[in-house]
Amino acid sequence: MNKFSFYNPVKLIFGKGQLEQIQKELPKYGKKVLVVYGGGSIKKNGLYEEVMTILKAIDLEIFELSGVEPNPRISTARRGIEICKKENIDVILAVGGGSVIDCTKLIAAGAKYDGDAWDFVSRKAIPEAAIPFGTVLTLAATGSEMNSGSVITNEETQEKYGWGSPHVFPKFSVLDPTYTFSVPQDQTVYGVVDMMSHIFEQYFNNATNTPVQDEMCEGVLRAIMETAPKLLNDLHSYEHRETILFSGTIALNGMLQMGYQGDWASHNIEHAVSAVYDIPHAGGLAILFPHWMRHNIEVDPERFARLAVYVFGVNPEGKTVIEIANEGINNLRDYWTSLGAPETLADYKIDSTNIDLMVEKAMVNGKFGNFAPLEASDVRTILKASLQ
Repeated sequence: MNKFSFYNPVKLIFGKGQLEQIQKELPKYGKKVLVVYGGGSIKKNGLYEEVMTILKAIDLEIFELSGVEPNPRISTARRGIEICKKENIDVILAVGGGSVIDCTKLIAAGAKYDGDAWDFVSRKAIPEAAIPFGTVLTLAATGSEMNSGSVITNEETQEKYGWGSPHVFPKFSVLDPTYTFSVPQDQTVYGVVDMMSHIFEQYFNNATNTPVQDEMCEGVLRAIMETAPKLLNDLHSYEHRETILFSGTIALNGMLQMGYQGDWASHNIEHAVSAVYDIPHAGGLAILFPHWMRHNIEVDPERFARLAVYVFGVNPEGKTVIEIANEGINNLRDYWTSLGAPETLADYKIDSTNIDLMVEKAMVNGKFGNFAPLEASDVRTILKASLQ
């Protein structure tokens, strides 16, 4: 494996009834709190009222930013930054899924910056400070509750990029599986695809001697795959929600990628697709990832074959390494389809019209991908294969 440093300061507060912990955590950072949330689902399921009751009980001055989009937009983050600066906000509480937390991270950093927060996303500036924030997670998917990464869309320029900073680790994150009970089936499926994709991105790397990391990745993938169908048959199962919620956090809190750098090309391509078409992020990944795998199978066939055997249950007897690897990719495609994930870009009514534009946006920083570096021609091939 490669040499590495691991740092994750997030206080993870997990389990039923843990929401009350915010009354101990938030006052550590001040009296003025900005509560950030999305389109209103937390009002429907009662979480909003619970949070507000707690905040009022500890005599915090409350400000709100609602309406964070599934692909969080820079314009929304700018509104939050304006509130923070105008009201001298001390601490932020993100209540929602990964999109709300991603947006909060940019608000927290942007509020301590004199320029435009898009400078951080476009890599023109590096955050030097951030308002402290905590999270109350309502969706198992992105892992943003325990990492320092964020993805933001600029709707005016049709750009969507990931960025990050050590300054935007949450101070704490509350994860109560009961608050994911109201997540509908399609969003539950997207969450499963997203966390599995995060593990795949890390699994495909160029390091050697990574038996511990490989077993960790494979073990979490198996736990997800075994649990997800059961959860979809019983969306109010605490046990299954608990497993999937924890899996999403472990998938991207840095633990699985100690000792190597993952690939992340599929995410980069999907960001280009959803920047142009504003489709669900995990929906795009469900379509693109198997095609990325097929396109790069020759880079390290043994790696793909190991995944096929240890995660997708492929019997290797009497088969070539390539045959084993391809069968594993087929099983992944079949598994995601069985959950209800989309298979083709046509499922979102996307045709070849904007392929050149998507390629251009994917290649904005040049060749990308750590396991298998991609040129524009590779991206075009993967996108074309994903159309139908």
